[in-house]
Amino acid sequence: MSIESRIIYTKTDEAPALATYSLLPIIKMFSKHANIDIGIRDISLAGRIISSFPESLRDKQKINDDLSVLGELVKNSDSNIIKLPNISASIPQLKSAITELQSQGFNIPSYPEKINNQKEKEIQKKYQKILGSAVNPVLREGNSDRRVASAVKNYAKNNPHTMGDWNSDSKTSVAHMDDGDFFSSEKSKLLKKSDKLKIILKDVNGKISTLKESVETDSNEIIDAAKIDVNQLISFFKQEFNVAKNQNVLLSLHLKATMMKVSDPIIFGHAV
Repeated sequence: MSIESRIIYTKTDEAPALATYSLLPIIKMFSKHANIDIGIRDISLAGRIISSFPESLRDKQKINDDLSVLGELVKNSDSNIIKLPNISASIPQLKSAITELQSQGFNIPSYPEKINNQKEKEIQKKYQKILGSAVNPVLREGNSDRRVASAVKNYAKNNPHTMGDWNSDSKTSVAHMDDGDFFSSEKSKLLKKSDKLKIILKDVNGKISTLKESVETDSNEIIDAAKIDVNQLISFFKQEFNVAKNQNVLLSLHLKATMMKVSDPIIFGHAV
């Protein structure tokens, strides 16, 4: 069957699952009158875990790496994919899913938080590809333009949403770090030729540790790096927590942990 006469429906981690299962029959009912076939691809967290370790499973337990398949399909302008909400897994969620799969007879390795040998390093590398917002970057490879259509934009301009009256004595405020954060330390560089880079950490005692051995870059690629000062971060949190307490207002911490999947969980930990 050609791509033009087929729609891919994704199996994800949408909650409640009834929302996914109730929508699929409706789509099938409409599409069958146009002779359009509906295929299903599994990009759920459990599905991505299982597909990452075929060497550890029995033949009947193995499943295809559907995310990679869809990653190639989206590069074709004739592809049609219905992508439903999916989880951006944190390490606790990943470990919970692994434990559940193991309890059901899937002989997949546990997530190694501390690396003791090369095998554990390879296992962790596979799992790190599953963590965070792992699905959206792949599926948007063929459709990265997310700008609003002109007609929609013009309608919004001509019909602005009424926000209502704001009280002049409102205590609402937005606070951010003024120094010591990623914004203040960011550095970027344009590479004139392809290369392999290392990510190295030098601590306060001068000890050097290699965080990543080989990062391949292309010519004319921009690399970007930034750091955050933990002491200044903690001071900022204490200051704003006290302000909120003294003014008797609710404090909300906004983090983009799905994309900043390494740093933001650590920042959240300092806040707690």
